[in-house]
Amino acid sequence: MNARGARGVVAALAVLALTTLATACGSSGTTGATGSGGSGGSGDKLAEVRLGYFPNITHSTALVGIEKGLYAKHLGGTKLTATTFNAGPAAIEAVFSGAIDATYIGPNPAINAWAKSKGKAIKIIAGAASGGVFLVVKPEINGVEDLKGKKIATPQLGNTQDVALRYWLQEKGLKTDTKGGGDVNIIPQENSQTLQTFATGDIDGAWVPEPFASRLVQESKGKILVDERDLWPNKQFVITHLIVRQEFAAQHPEAVKQLLEGHVEANAAIAADPADAAKTVNAALEKLSGKPLKQEVLDSAFKNISFTNDPIASSLTGSADHAIKIGLLQPVDLNGIYDLKILNEILKAKGQTEVVDK
Repeated sequence: MNARGARGVVAALAVLALTTLATACGSSGTTGATGSGGSGGSGDKLAEVRLGYFPNITHSTALVGIEKGLYAKHLGGTKLTATTFNAGPAAIEAVFSGAIDATYIGPNPAINAWAKSKGKAIKIIAGAASGGVFLVVKPEINGVEDLKGKKIATPQLGNTQDVALRYWLQEKGLKTDTKGGGDVNIIPQENSQTLQTFATGDIDGAWVPEPFASRLVQESKGKILVDERDLWPNKQFVITHLIVRQEFAAQHPEAVKQLLEGHVEANAAIAADPADAAKTVNAALEKLSGKPLKQEVLDSAFKNISFTNDPIASSLTGSADHAIKIGLLQPVDLNGIYDLKILNEILKAKGQTEVVDK
């Protein structure tokens, strides 16, 4: 990474979580062969590339790339095996164990992996998605002053959205603690549970990603109080990016390039025809979960997310700095976490703007 002296942070609890599989990994989503041959040695013909992703709309780059066969096209004779995960710790454990070669993932798990491995395990090689996170509240809440004494949900203590909420409240002069106390009671819970507790009135709001934000608005008459895009320069911040196992990248740089070519083509397909991409994403979600998103939820969520090759590196270090200021995270040097060389070679060849790692 070119950012000199860049400092970031890592959630202590989240780092500890990397040593467990508290959240189960879903293995139902696979594409291509799952043979025991693995990736092969550096001198062997590469049998497969093993890619992780989440069955989430914020991982639409992966969903489109897999459904449309874009990764497979660029990988040629090398088979793609795609595995779904439900949470960052499970995906990172799969990276650490060598079970997968690359994965789409959120910012905090990538930081955690970098810190736990002392910079030896992973590199961020591309951006994927920006935006799509909101504070949705009950209609009677009109401003931050109305949040005092209220219960607000986040997906997980110390996760990206939890840090964003706590930092925003601190900036507004409201105190929180990790046990749900303070001026605003923060309740960590699964996003699917938040849909229920918001509907029943057990919570007053939630800082959540899409499509849950749109569902809270459309299904339970929630109101958007904060669009997180408004809190960042140029309204951009990373929500999903692509990481690769360093050992795999060193042994198979051509496969990494092919994977990235599929990634870039997937983002181009989304940009060229968002409606078709949304349809493709919903079909993939239906196959993975058994239930598609309602059309109105899909339309709302999709328009709130920007799909980009840019990892928006400044927002990674920015959110890390926010976390240390609220006392949840401890320092870690993020210098070197990005390797955007291959991505920029692909973008340059296509006449597209190269991205930066700071």
